[in-house]
Amino acid sequence: MAAKPGIPKGTRDFSPVEMAKRNYIFNTIRDVYHLYGFQQIETPSMEMLSTLMGKYGEEGDKLLFKIQNSGDYFSGITDEELLSRNAAKLASKFCEKGLRYDLTVPFARYVVMHRDEITFPFKRYQIQPVWRADRPQKGRYREFYQCDADVVGSDSLLNEVELMQIVDTVFTRFGIRVCIKINNRKILTGIAEIIGEADKIVDITVAIDKLDKIGLDNVNKELAEKGISEEAIAKLQPIILLSGTNAEKLATLKTVLSGSETGLKGVEESEFILDTLQTMGLKNEIELDLTLARGLNYYTGAIFEVKALDVQIGSITGGGRYDNLTGVFGMAGVSGVGISFGADRIFDVLNQLELYPKEAVNGTQLLFINFGEKEAAFSMGILSKARAAGIRAEIFPDAAKMKKQMSYANVKNIPFVAIVGENEMNEGKAMLKNMENGEQQLVTAEELIGALTK
Repeated sequence: MAAKPGIPKGTRDFSPVEMAKRNYIFNTIRDVYHLYGFQQIETPSMEMLSTLMGKYGEEGDKLLFKIQNSGDYFSGITDEELLSRNAAKLASKFCEKGLRYDLTVPFARYVVMHRDEITFPFKRYQIQPVWRADRPQKGRYREFYQCDADVVGSDSLLNEVELMQIVDTVFTRFGIRVCIKINNRKILTGIAEIIGEADKIVDITVAIDKLDKIGLDNVNKELAEKGISEEAIAKLQPIILLSGTNAEKLATLKTVLSGSETGLKGVEESEFILDTLQTMGLKNEIELDLTLARGLNYYTGAIFEVKALDVQIGSITGGGRYDNLTGVFGMAGVSGVGISFGADRIFDVLNQLELYPKEAVNGTQLLFINFGEKEAAFSMGILSKARAAGIRAEIFPDAAKMKKQMSYANVKNIPFVAIVGENEMNEGKAMLKNMENGEQQLVTAEELIGALTK
């Protein structure tokens, strides 16, 4: 008996209807990217592990899917190494490549490799799948699409402003109410400085980034486990729990961080972004959130995260400024900032809120019923004219029973059916049936096209 087929945990198949919904998401995001002057590129699914390792922090490195070398991957490995059962060490010998974890690091590699062909500032977008060896759960998959936009080669904070406008425009088009959260790594660095734990900035940011997930007590416990003093943790509490309007938070931070030049620089950058956006008339809420740290170590300035307001799900968009990312590939001095839409989570949100426009999920608009060879030949002439006019149309390939063909139209949610029998052929027309209300009318090819294109 053949084994029952299956797919890896954390991955999904997508039906034609689901693909129509996904394409609606990709096309909406793509259209907005084009509005802001971004150009599309693609990079390989797999990268050299040397490109990926060390870019996402210790936790991120553990989530990389590694690809086993082809050929004799045991060559060059001693029996002692094999018997040691050291998975990490053996993987470094067995595997030279890995599936990409995100699109930002491959993009940085692309910029370095193609620097002589690129005009800076370079505004690119990329819509491709990424892979993470994470524990699958609701809203978290091992294979998922990201829809990134990045600008490299410019220090201007206008780039951050435009990226937030893109986020606002995309979610307004989707009809999803969101809160755009913003913070700055320089503010977090300043906080670490004033509490006397400047060298523990990574431990602090990784811990407070989990506030929403594990709560304040567990964040404090994790901070203590990382060797941060009780006094420093106590000083951190009012900063983490800072409330009020964005302006009030910024005013408090100017006082709290007065002894940190780096921290004040972060406040200044955040103030510019928030003040500029206030004049742009955003449709969605934007909030300065000091608990937003995003565990990725390469952010150096503004950081962003977007939460849906009407659905319980994790971040659906994120990003930030990463001034030194290309430096790890030998190209220093190239500043970058970017965002990434989590298409799979957006897919789930749109499904839960039933926000897909009808036209986005409807495929075929018109089905011709097949009564036989002569009728099919006549129908093909009208069908060709309909397709030439941009109408998505098809003919049932077999002269099956009428009930079967109408059932096919219903299952596929085809809104119109064209019926061509001997009487219709004699008049050079077709009977057009509206599948929603059952109305029928005898029409010429031109009238049929007019009815479906109006």
